[in-house]
Amino acid sequence: MIEKPTLLSNSFRFITIAMLITWLVLPLIPLAIWSFAKGWFFPHILPKYWSLKAWEYALSDTAGVLDSLWLTIFISAVATFLSILIGVPAGRALGMYKFKGKEIVELLILAPTIVPGIAVVLGIHSVFISIGLTNTVTGVILVHLIPTLPYMVLVMSGIFANFDAEFEDQARSLGASPIKTFWYITLPAILPGIIVGGLFAFLVSWSQYILTLLIGGGRVLTLPLLLFNFATSGRNDITGAIGMIYILPGIIILLLTAKHLSGRSAVGGFGQI
Repeated sequence: MIEKPTLLSNSFRFITIAMLITWLVLPLIPLAIWSFAKGWFFPHILPKYWSLKAWEYALSDTAGVLDSLWLTIFISAVATFLSILIGVPAGRALGMYKFKGKEIVELLILAPTIVPGIAVVLGIHSVFISIGLTNTVTGVILVHLIPTLPYMVLVMSGIFANFDAEFEDQARSLGASPIKTFWYITLPAILPGIIVGGLFAFLVSWSQYILTLLIGGGRVLTLPLLLFNFATSGRNDITGAIGMIYILPGIIILLLTAKHLSGRSAVGGFGQI
C-alpha cells in the first residue's frame, strides 16, 4: 500500500520533469541549428551547408560579445546582491510582523510587476538625468532593482512567515552575539529562500532590455541589447550563436540551484535548526 503511491508519485515527477525539459529545450533547437548553418531555407528540414563562422565571429574580439557577456554578468550579479541585502530584512518585516499599512506596503512592492516597466522607467529616467546616472552602469544596476526586488522580497516574506524566532531567542539567551545568531541560526534556515530569490532576481536582471536601453542609452551594451541588434539585422546565424551564449549562464545557474527549487527544500531548513 505504501509502494504504490510512491511509484505513482515518482512517475508523475518524471513525467513533469520530462515535459518541462521538452518545453524548455525544443525552442532552442532551431536557435542551435542556425548558429551552425550557412543559410537555411524552406522547405529544407536541415541546412544544406554548415559553418562555424558565426561562432568564430561571436567569440572574436571585434564582435564585442564576450565584453557584453561579462558586463551583463556583472550587472546581474550586483543587482542580485543588492536585492538580497534589501530583500532579506524587508521580507522578515513582512513575513514575521503585523503593522498598520502592511497591505499597502505589499501592494507597493508588487506594483513594479503590475505596472508596465516602460511607464515606470520613463519617470525614473528624468530623475536619473538630473543626478547623472543615465548612460552609466550604476544607473542600469539601480534600475534593475525595480523588477528584481519584488521577487526577492516576496520569496523571503514566505520564508520568514514559517520561521520560528524562538530559536534566535534561545541562542541569544545562551550568550550568542547577534552576528553569531544570524550566522549559525537564521542564515541556515533562510538560505534556500535566498538562493531561490537570488536565482529569480538574477534571471530577471539578466533578461532586461527596455530598462537597460532607456537608462543605459545604448552606451551600456549588455548581451540582450547586442542580441536584439543582430536579430533585427537579419543575421540569423550570428543571432543563433549569441543566443546560445546568452542562455548558457541561466542554464548553468538553474542546474546548480535545482535542488533548492522544490517547495520542500525551500522550507526544509526550518526543521534542521
